[in-house]
Amino acid sequence: MDKIEQFLDIVGNSRNIVFFGGAGVSTESGIPDFRSVDGLYNQQYDYPPEQILSHTFFMNKTEEFYRFYRNKMLCPDAKPNTAHIKLAGLEKKGVLSAVVTQNIDGLHQAAGSRRVYELHGSVHRNYCMNCHKSYDAQFMLSSEGVPRCSCGGIIKPDVVLYEEALDDSTVTGAVQAIADADTLIIGGTSLNVYPASGLIRYFRGNHLVIINMSPTPTDKNADLLIHGKIGEVFANIGD
Repeated sequence: MDKIEQFLDIVGNSRNIVFFGGAGVSTESGIPDFRSVDGLYNQQYDYPPEQILSHTFFMNKTEEFYRFYRNKMLCPDAKPNTAHIKLAGLEKKGVLSAVVTQNIDGLHQAAGSRRVYELHGSVHRNYCMNCHKSYDAQFMLSSEGVPRCSCGGIIKPDVVLYEEALDDSTVTGAVQAIADADTLIIGGTSLNVYPASGLIRYFRGNHLVIINMSPTPTDKNADLLIHGKIGEVFANIGD
């Protein structure tokens, strides 16, 4: 039995799958992984992305933060890819109970997934730091400089920046879903971003599947390890 057949066999015999995903799930939708810093990036910015996407940088260099944020983090034309669509289909069939994602693009919901734990927040939710009024991603994209609320306050994305804590209720829900799963599929993540990647230690189920282009620290624990693009692997799942 080859690896794709093994994958389909595990999915077909599971009753409670949880999917844990990272940036590699969205790269096939044209959303760049900002960690893969390219020459163009180095020409445009004076700071590494991890520094720009920190709470300290947001507070101290807000305009420069938004220059990067609009250019690199807001991708209004991105559409769900095969992985997003197949995961939503598995949920609809009652086989998949939750998606736990490190992504902030909202593509799982756009594909139809309902139970999505967004560990790092979402670009689609933004709020005034003064009066807490909400704004959508389109408002942020069309704004200039530092986006301001009608009350004059600075608008901040509901995105977990470096130095900020994850949302307690989101983490609690994700941990419970992972703990209850009989199969955990990890895809498109290096599992190097903490504390999010630490949540997988709560898995006690039957099958751990890892689908990723590069090795991860958890590969040794996987029942099935597939090096490849997640959309191409999920394309084998029937409707």
